[in-house]
Order: sequence, then C-alpha cells, then structure tokens
Amino acid sequence: MAESVYELGWRLLLVLLVSVSRRVLKYCDHLHGKWYFSEVRAIFARRYLLQNTAIEIFLASRTSIMFAFSDQTTVKKVIKALPRVGVGIKYGIPQTRRASMMSPRQLMRSSNMTQKWQRREISNFEYLMFLNTIAGRTYNDLNQYPVFPWVLTNYESTELDLSLPSNYRDLSKPIGALNPSRRAYFEERYASWEHDSIPPFHYGTHYSTAAFVLNWLIRVEPLTTMFLALQGGKFDHPNRIFHSISQSWKNCQRDTSDVKELIPEFFFLPEMLVNSNNFKLGHHEDGASVSDVQLPPWANSPEEFIRINRMALESEFVSCQLHQWIDLIFGYKQRGPEAVRATNVFYYLTYEGSVDLESISDPVMKEVS
Repeated sequence: MAESVYELGWRLLLVLLVSVSRRVLKYCDHLHGKWYFSEVRAIFARRYLLQNTAIEIFLASRTSIMFAFSDQTTVKKVIKALPRVGVGIKYGIPQTRRASMMSPRQLMRSSNMTQKWQRREISNFEYLMFLNTIAGRTYNDLNQYPVFPWVLTNYESTELDLSLPSNYRDLSKPIGALNPSRRAYFEERYASWEHDSIPPFHYGTHYSTAAFVLNWLIRVEPLTTMFLALQGGKFDHPNRIFHSISQSWKNCQRDTSDVKELIPEFFFLPEMLVNSNNFKLGHHEDGASVSDVQLPPWANSPEEFIRINRMALESEFVSCQLHQWIDLIFGYKQRGPEAVRATNVFYYLTYEGSVDLESISDPVMKEVS
C-alpha cells in the first residue's frame, strides 16, 4: 500500500530530526531511520539536560527512540503533528487520547496500572518499570536510567531462605538510612548545615547517576566503551570497579559517599555479571584479578543469582513493602518535610527545576550547569 502524503511527510521529518553527535556515533547502527505510524505504541514527554525538550517514541518492535529538540516550542509542534496513539493501552491509558505533554502525575491518574498491581495482575517488576517510564526514566539517557531497589541483605550465607524477613532490606528507608550510625551522620549533616546559597541535604551523592549505571554494566558492550570514554580511555581503579555483589552491598551500608540503588538488569540480565569479553579490568592489592563478578555463596551461577534476586523482588514480603520505597523514589517523600523526616534529601541540583537554563546567558555557565 502506498504511503499517504501525511505518512510520507512525517517519515521524512523523522529522518531529518535524527542527528547524532560524533561522540556517540560509534554506538549507532545508522545515522537515520524510518518509522511508520502503525509501529508507534506509546509516546512520552521527556526531559533532556534538565529541560522539557524531548520525546520518546515506543515501537511495536519493543524498541524506543528518544528525540531531543532545541526548545519546547518545537516539541509542542511535533506532538501536535503526531497521530492519536496516546501513550498506549499497555499502560492502562486510553489510546484515543492525543499524544501530549502530560506530567507523570497526570499519567498516573489516567492509568489503571496501580489497580492492576494491587490486584496482582502485573508483577512488581512490571509496575516498577511502568513507574520509571512515566517518571521520565529511560534506557536512552544514562542520566535518567531506570532505578530499582536493593531487596536482599544476605549476601554471605551458603543458602538463602526467602521466607525469612531478616533476609530482606527495609524498604521504608532510603539506602543511606538503613545503617543507624550512618543515618545519624547524615541527619547531623542536615541539621548543622549552614550555607546561604546551598540548601541543607543528607546526601551529596545520589542513588542513580550515569557513572553508576556504567559501572554496574561495565562488562557489557556498548556500555564498556562508554565507560572508557568517561574515564579517558582507561578502566577505573580495580577497587572501584563493580566486582562483588557482597562488597557492593557493604559499601552502600558503610561508605558515606555510596547510596546507590540497583538497575533493572539485576533482575533479568545474568550477562552483566560475566566478563565474557575478557576485558583487562586490573588486579586487587592482593594480586587477584578482576574479571567475573563475585556472587553470593547461595548463587552457583549468574543465572541463579538473577533468578533468586527476581524471586525476592516478587516475594510476598517485598510486595507488601514496595509501596514505601516507591514513596521515597517516585512519591511524596521525594521532597519537602516528608523527605526530611525520611532522611531522604539530596543535593539540591539533583532535583528538577533547580536550574533554569533559559535564564543563563553565559554559554560557559550553561555548559557547566
């Protein structure tokens, strides 16, 4: 069937819009592509570099393309030209709705995914992916990568009983507040903070950054190449490379600069734990080489670790507590008095709206921001 003028025009528009900088060119299969309206399954507004100037289009092939524009006016023009695909019946939102710049709050209210989750019609994994997606987190932007919780605390035993509550993390607290002494340290920092231009905070780092994502996935291309680009062509110090599940958990319980949560791959991608490409990741001080990730004794293989970790995520204990972690990351405990009470305040520049790039005229300052 021949393309309509409208379809042809939109396809050509997409081809013109897809431009790639030289820095990421090596990670792309091609410079341009074509996608038909019939392929589009969902469309979401996105932030890019702290500005609401992007959209992400999800296709029937289970892939997605993120387009970043120069300004919001252009975004609105593009959205106005899009067909009535809405944001997809997969997310419980009427497909007859015209694609729009709906906020996460509006998307949440328009969806029935929470009700489906409460009725156990979808898994915890699916619901977390839904929340990440409508919140603007995407695989197409390492700075806004999907975030998942640590759910287990026992990485030392030879056997793991998933029926014991003691093996699970307290999901009512942020990762930085699980250790009482460390929580006291962060609360003292907040209470004693004195700075005219910087608001008080508990954590100077964050639970999710591009560098953390690359470190988790350092053994998987093209993330390996991206990691090397970030590090000036060299791997990081062996002690800082992700090499042990148990050690990573200990670090985020003791180190005041480590409050990392997990990424979805910890629940479905065993390949991330294997150095199948034989990258030279260095040696520890005791001479031991860094290669495959060291697994907990209760996991005999990467596949078994992923399977058990996923079972823990879908367990009754986590299912009954997960809403509390959601409140911390996506809900009412992100900001304001509730965040203070929950020991959940991060450095102010990590929050949306903290920087207005449009008001910065100095190009150097804008680039730094």
